Amino acid sequence: MNKTCSLRRLCNLHEYLIKQHRVIRYKSNTCNDLNSFVLYDKFICERRSQSKCSVLVQVSSENSISDLYSYCSKFGSIKNIFHYQLAGSNHFVLTEFEDQSAVNTLLDQSTHVKDSNVIAVRSPFLWFRSSASKKNSKLLSTDDKLNISFQINQTMIEPNIKNIGLEKLDSLSDQMLLLLKCTQLNDIGTRLRFLTAMQIENSLKGIFPLSKVLPFGSSVNSFGKIGSDIDLVLMDSEIKENKTSRLIYHGKCMSNSRTQIQRNIEILGDLLQLFLPGCSRVKRISQARVPIVKYSQDFVGVECDLAVSNETAVNMSELLYIFGNFDYRVRPLVFTVKMWAREINLTNDTPGRWITNFSLTLLVLFYLQQEKIIPDIQTLVKQASNSDVRITNEGINCTFLRDVSKLHKDVENKKTLDQLLLGFFEYFSTFDFNTNAISLNFGKTINKPEYSALYIVNPLEVHFNVSKNISSEEMERFRIELRNAAWIMESSLLNTNSFNLLDLFKGFDVNKKNQIVFEIQHQIKNSNRLVTVKDLFDDSQTQEDKRLT
Repeated sequence: MNKTCSLRRLCNLHEYLIKQHRVIRYKSNTCNDLNSFVLYDKFICERRSQSKCSVLVQVSSENSISDLYSYCSKFGSIKNIFHYQLAGSNHFVLTEFEDQSAVNTLLDQSTHVKDSNVIAVRSPFLWFRSSASKKNSKLLSTDDKLNISFQINQTMIEPNIKNIGLEKLDSLSDQMLLLLKCTQLNDIGTRLRFLTAMQIENSLKGIFPLSKVLPFGSSVNSFGKIGSDIDLVLMDSEIKENKTSRLIYHGKCMSNSRTQIQRNIEILGDLLQLFLPGCSRVKRISQARVPIVKYSQDFVGVECDLAVSNETAVNMSELLYIFGNFDYRVRPLVFTVKMWAREINLTNDTPGRWITNFSLTLLVLFYLQQEKIIPDIQTLVKQASNSDVRITNEGINCTFLRDVSKLHKDVENKKTLDQLLLGFFEYFSTFDFNTNAISLNFGKTINKPEYSALYIVNPLEVHFNVSKNISSEEMERFRIELRNAAWIMESSLLNTNSFNLLDLFKGFDVNKKNQIVFEIQHQIKNSNRLVTVKDLFDDSQTQEDKRLT
């Protein structure tokens, strides 16, 4: 396949998409306005404030919600009520008050069970005892005209993508937006993650008043999906010394050594296992590069990983949050690519030698840098002010512009989601992974510092490869699946008037491909954009040809 044919093939496809009205023109309100960008710190602060004003109550059924509302209203004004159900017919109601003082009053008035085997713990996780009067309860509804936001049967489990109605939409771009809407982490999921963090933080406040527990990773970086695990980190707030006070707390000196962190992990594991309600299946993984405690929060129905003082991960979450909110096309593209990889078994829920969702996210972001849709990290570093400076305890520089609304730069690339999805597959299906490393810091490839099947420079810890775990065999399979996905999309868009994402998620079928080749040969005679199966999988082409294919 020569360079001219390769370029003509892409140009012909683009012209065909326009001719067939496959190019979607989005309304102006779908474009991100960076002036409305919400700072990460403000987002975290608002969510933490919500969790401090909330309690999670287990009830016998959704018919108890009205009774619970009436009872809790005695302690203060209720702002929001969310109901959800977990497996085993366990019903829970997340209740948010207008003021934190109402929660404190409610907890003061709550009681413990008189049982010598039950440890008395003060926690925002409670259960609702049946009323002695045995009054009939009715299901609370919006018809009650209560001055609250009331939501029943909130989704806590990721839906089956076959049942969300993708086939009802002709536009591939609209399908990608629907996929994002139905699978992304929703409001109650975010609230419960911050409440889970607050449970641990409250348990430590008595002896460690400056400690705070923060969610990081997919829970807050805008790329999380429904039912995803919770990553938590225990950190200390900056000490603000009162120079006028003559009384000073005594304290013990403690090192930040790995040994000390491992001991802290063991103690936190004991706290979770022995005292905190809802925490089960606790595992202490102290020998990992970042020691953690793994456990299940049964009242929320998710798995949790708790680390100690992992400042770099918190800053990485903020960096991804910025990119995820920089342009409206970023998150739908990331979600679609991650769903594609999961459905064809490129990724796995357990750690191993396969590509991870984090690596896939960085690959999508790097591609969008090539399309000039998002900036490289160095641009954010150069624009940073003194208030943006962040240096971790380990000496890692995490300084970059936090308020991207200050960039004041319009994105000139107007490609639609379907074009970007095809472009992602095309770009990496011809990418030279053997010699090139991917750097989001500079927004371009660099020579590999050392051998690895896939080398993605860690954006903050630049001496690390975030994809070092991937084996050569898995990398080759990834490269082949990229080619397959590009072929499926191109051939379907040329041969039919519509394309369904579900066809992409089914993976590759050789017989289907041969049939498509036969049909296209009859439909478009003597076309220079035609390629044979042999051409598509020919590895003997030069590096320059690969870049142009």
